[in-house]
Amino acid sequence: MLRSLLLWCAQNPWLSTHVPKWGFVRRAVRRFMPGEDLDAALTAAGDFKAQSIGSLLTRLGENVKNLSEAQEVVEHYESLFARVAKDGLDAEISVKPTQLGLDIDPAAAYSNFERLARAASKAKSFLWIDMEGSAYTEPTLDLYRRLRADHPRTGIALQAYLHRTVHDVVKLLPVKPAIRLVKGAYAESSSIAFTAKKDVDANYLALCALMLPQAKQGKLRLVLATHDVDLIARIARFAHALGMEHGQLEVAMLYGIRADQQARLAREGFIVKDLISYGDAWYAWYLRRLAERPANVLFVARQLF
Repeated sequence: MLRSLLLWCAQNPWLSTHVPKWGFVRRAVRRFMPGEDLDAALTAAGDFKAQSIGSLLTRLGENVKNLSEAQEVVEHYESLFARVAKDGLDAEISVKPTQLGLDIDPAAAYSNFERLARAASKAKSFLWIDMEGSAYTEPTLDLYRRLRADHPRTGIALQAYLHRTVHDVVKLLPVKPAIRLVKGAYAESSSIAFTAKKDVDANYLALCALMLPQAKQGKLRLVLATHDVDLIARIARFAHALGMEHGQLEVAMLYGIRADQQARLAREGFIVKDLISYGDAWYAWYLRRLAERPANVLFVARQLF
């Protein structure tokens, strides 16, 4: 019930306009991001590099209203790729398709992603395409299949709670994809998504069982984007049974969540990346983060009071 309430609040126009102005909410958001500006994000990325932890950088925002806004986003990320290369950061960049105009003009969005893919290649970095709500799943996959054919430094996030994801993985295998597997944080119908945690976890594990043999052969890059360390341990045991080492397994977690576990996994030889978000468009994103793990609500309440 709490998860459903949080997701409803994330989509409510009145709340999205007024809540970000409340001081105590802005303080609570610091749990999940080092600051709203880029410099804060880059400072955090430098700190993580010193701990042998990489970074995934993303400027919050989605569903731009016009293509001029999308153009500004592209220019921002192009300059960010250049700065990552200049500063020698171990950082990749993740972008939402609707931030580049997917729901306005798919052709323009593809051209925007091509520009960023070229910038990623020049910086010897990597570009990730985030996955949004289910209405965007098919066009996002179409965009990625086209992009991956000419730009190998690109990957896509897939959501384990969707019934269709196993079919999507199979269809992507011919392009030797990079897949960041998340559980899923949008409000979706039970007709298209698993809604019980145990079912999402079971599907996550099954998807990894499908992909790990491909990853071992170098035909797929797999990133386990989850804070569930027990699930990671189960997947690692399966990987080891296939003859894979810790250094062949990648894990990604959000800034501010399970920092002790991120450090432990890095010490044990896993490739670990921390997803660092920045920007002022954090309202819906923040509530989806709370909905992913409602126990975070209690943590935030403690921080406030």
